[in-house]
Amino acid sequence: MRTYQRKGVWYIDYSFNGRRVRRRIGTSKKMAELALNEVELRIVKAQHLGIVEPEKLLFEKLCEKYLDFAKANKAVKSYERDRFSVTRLSKTFAGRLIAEIKAEDLERYKTMRREEVAPATANRELSIMKHMFNKAVQWGYLRENQLRTVSKFKEPPGRVRYLNDEEIVRLLGCCSPHIRPIVIMALNTGMRKGEILDLRWADIDLRNKVIMIKRTKNNEIKILPVNDRLFDTLMSLEPGMPASHVFTNQNGKPFTDVKKGFVAALRRAAIDQFRFHDLRHTFASRLVMAGVDIRTVQELLGHKDIKMTMRYSHLSSAHLKEAVKKLEIGTNLAQMPENAR
Repeated sequence: MRTYQRKGVWYIDYSFNGRRVRRRIGTSKKMAELALNEVELRIVKAQHLGIVEPEKLLFEKLCEKYLDFAKANKAVKSYERDRFSVTRLSKTFAGRLIAEIKAEDLERYKTMRREEVAPATANRELSIMKHMFNKAVQWGYLRENQLRTVSKFKEPPGRVRYLNDEEIVRLLGCCSPHIRPIVIMALNTGMRKGEILDLRWADIDLRNKVIMIKRTKNNEIKILPVNDRLFDTLMSLEPGMPASHVFTNQNGKPFTDVKKGFVAALRRAAIDQFRFHDLRHTFASRLVMAGVDIRTVQELLGHKDIKMTMRYSHLSSAHLKEAVKKLEIGTNLAQMPENAR
């Protein structure tokens, strides 16, 4: 480890992790000595204290690394949503070193975005930003995530629209033959449209009456039971090869979307303000109203956060009534001592 001069320019010369490094400093010997002292300090920290100086990284480079991570670890739709949020964040933070981006910068971004988009959209971008910086810490580009203190906006309750018994009968009666089995699948499993259209015969075990979903929103495997109504519907379909899709058109090609046919069925059934995703709400709502506990509903829906499932809890107060009924305090005052009344 030394300083040396060549043609009026000072250099530093040192070895680290078995690799020899030479760096040009400038015309000042003092600056070269200071630079060498700093390098020596960093090497000591790394070798004896385990302290490594974070690597300087531009925000757009972190975006690239994060999207590579998302593509490898998340479902396709989640990755696409992340990519959209990251693109929007880059319009504000590109060109800056991530170590220079502080909580107050994200607070300003948060205020600006609240004037442009709904709270849910702004919150999604805030969540991605904070997760990116958590990964930057994990990957060694930052010592800590200073953005973790930035809070999200309070969001209004999620929309819950579900069908009653009479509406279900009307809807199924108005569905075209190719749409009806898909709607029955949604009503009896709570599966998302993408999961249903991507379902293959290899994913269904009719003997044990279960469906295995391998391509969920959370990129996890989910197993759903098949009830009798759905079993009869599946048995009425003509199964293809194990690798083929369950729901296909006349040419054997899987449906990419059923919006047109579904909207037509809604129109014929005179059902307004209803989307395909509301069939999932109908599944969950009917379970809760039938007395199924909220944790079981959460598991069937595949919600990671119980808060997502709690939106249905107001539909059934039976469990609350039963809990309070167990107390029965003060119902027999005449039998109680006077000092206890």
